[in-house]
Amino acid sequence: MLFRLSDIYKSYGARDILRGASIQINPGEHVGLVGRNGAGKTTLFRLISGEEAADRGDVVRARGLNLGLLEQHVHFEPGVTVHEAALGAFGHLQQIEHEMHALEHRMAEADGDLDAVLERYSDLQHQFEREGGFEYAARAEAILQGLGFERETWQMETEFLSGGQKNRLGLARLLLAEPDALLLDEPTNHLDVAAVEWLEEFLSTYRAAYIIISHDRYFLDRACTRIIEVEQGRAVSYTGNYSAFLVEREERREAQQRAYDNQQHLIAKTEEFIRRNLAGQKTKQAKSRRKMLEKLDRVEGVRADQSSGDFRLQKVERAGTHVLTVQEASVGYPDKVLAVEITFTLRRGECLGVIGPNGAGKTTFVKTVLGKLPPLAGEVRWGTNVQVGYYAQQLDDLDDRNEVIMELRRVAPASATAGELRSFLAKFLFTGDDVYKHIGDLSGGEKGRLALAKLIYSHVNVLVLDEPTNHLDIPSRESLEEALDSYDGTIITISHDRYFLDRVATQILALDGEGGAEHYDGDYTEYHDWKAAQDANPIKVAASKTVSLHEPSPPPQAKAERTAKPHSPAKATSAKTDERKTNGVRHVKKAKGRERDAGVVEAEIGVAEKRLEDLTSELALPEVARDQARLQRVNRAYAETEAQLRALYEEWERVSTEVAGA
Repeated sequence: MLFRLSDIYKSYGARDILRGASIQINPGEHVGLVGRNGAGKTTLFRLISGEEAADRGDVVRARGLNLGLLEQHVHFEPGVTVHEAALGAFGHLQQIEHEMHALEHRMAEADGDLDAVLERYSDLQHQFEREGGFEYAARAEAILQGLGFERETWQMETEFLSGGQKNRLGLARLLLAEPDALLLDEPTNHLDVAAVEWLEEFLSTYRAAYIIISHDRYFLDRACTRIIEVEQGRAVSYTGNYSAFLVEREERREAQQRAYDNQQHLIAKTEEFIRRNLAGQKTKQAKSRRKMLEKLDRVEGVRADQSSGDFRLQKVERAGTHVLTVQEASVGYPDKVLAVEITFTLRRGECLGVIGPNGAGKTTFVKTVLGKLPPLAGEVRWGTNVQVGYYAQQLDDLDDRNEVIMELRRVAPASATAGELRSFLAKFLFTGDDVYKHIGDLSGGEKGRLALAKLIYSHVNVLVLDEPTNHLDIPSRESLEEALDSYDGTIITISHDRYFLDRVATQILALDGEGGAEHYDGDYTEYHDWKAAQDANPIKVAASKTVSLHEPSPPPQAKAERTAKPHSPAKATSAKTDERKTNGVRHVKKAKGRERDAGVVEAEIGVAEKRLEDLTSELALPEVARDQARLQRVNRAYAETEAQLRALYEEWERVSTEVAGA
């Protein structure tokens, strides 16, 4: 047992949050903590970490328990770089390393009792090796890359990072520290899909325990083997991942309702027997049954779920068959092309899911489709009778100065009465005086619901949604999915929520962040599986699935931006070289006393750069981050290749200068 909470009660003012909640976490358990916003999930974390105390009940922690808590706002020491902050998780090993260096200086200078120095150094060396001292730097670098920190960002000081980058760096530091139990509150919030999938793989074989609060159901499915639901102030445990939890919860509710109905039937029959016989010949039996009823442990009926909002969309006017046609389109800005050769047709009633890493151009693509930005090339054409409504991720269409009801009136017809507007807002959980709240005083979830209310009220037949689930808890996401599933119109949605995309998307547009785009007919999981199979066997799989792929053939300015490297020559592919291989790195023999031809050096640079890219990809694999021996081997090869590349650049500049001078 790592820790146990027994019969916990916790209130804030007049509001009861926890009412008899009990949980126990054991070593190595991988737990997902779910429940509505405000149900008490974060309160449980604060009680576990000791940040807050329970009003009633017991919190018991194992002696010497080392907890790691991922906070929503992460802070670092001023002047510390990204790389140094990650290595800071190994403070103990760094202290050992520092003392070993000091002892090495003493040995070199023959300072003091040499035998004692050697003995101390030997002890430290064994401890350093036993605790992973020779691999910790490579582990830190692998996890940084897996969470989306490219090598060029490692020397950036943490004070210049964005809030999302700081949270990612805090997560990296926590994973490296390997405490007895991790408490992760929304760890995927600031990760793109690639980083989330890396984290899923990493956590799947993580040896220590962790508890995750998350609204990402796909992530909970892949990362957790137990789910604890916080509801009505209590905590109920289920074995299995999130999908298994949904099934088991429904089965438990059905069984509970049957038990309740059966007991109510028994109570009614018993009370009727008591009423008829209390004063008759069977008085003794009637009194006995009355005592039995008094002692009966009553079964509770299943409580109706709290409302998650009514996102049912209004009937909309029918658009033409071909709602949107995009042909060979490039999107971005005059000085920065983000994606090229995007081609697809979106028909009435279909849903296009747009995915890709942060900065790949997803929002830029949507703005281009909406006409807010012109395409850099190609064509974007809307069909007939199309009315478009836009939900912005930043919710910047809301005016913070307005009251809720005034904001809805902005899209309402002049004839709409206050009563009609209030009734509509009630479907989105704005009841009573809530409709008079100023938007600036609303939470992120409330603003998200209001923005969706405006969009639905406007009766448009095309919805363009930028991360619509970001501010919603799981029940609200499920309500939105049901509404979109029955919507008669057409949808374009940017989303990192893969579970959501599986529910609503019929097509996927994947932007890769390097100018490329792939269009796939199917939902997210189908695309993901196809992509994985294609990477393993591109020719066979591509032939087995109808898919429109658009490999980038960018305009000159895009190609230059994507391929140019500072101080590097163009890559030659046909030059032959006399070579040997060591640790996968190619080394060229050169004639003694003679400079090699520039073309030969260019070819060798191309090989080394490709090798460096392959090693970078290998370092980012979760299985490499977990295998210390392989991690050390790959990191050594990376350092050797990097050193070789620097030497080749210098040689190329030298021979190129000599050729130019001649």
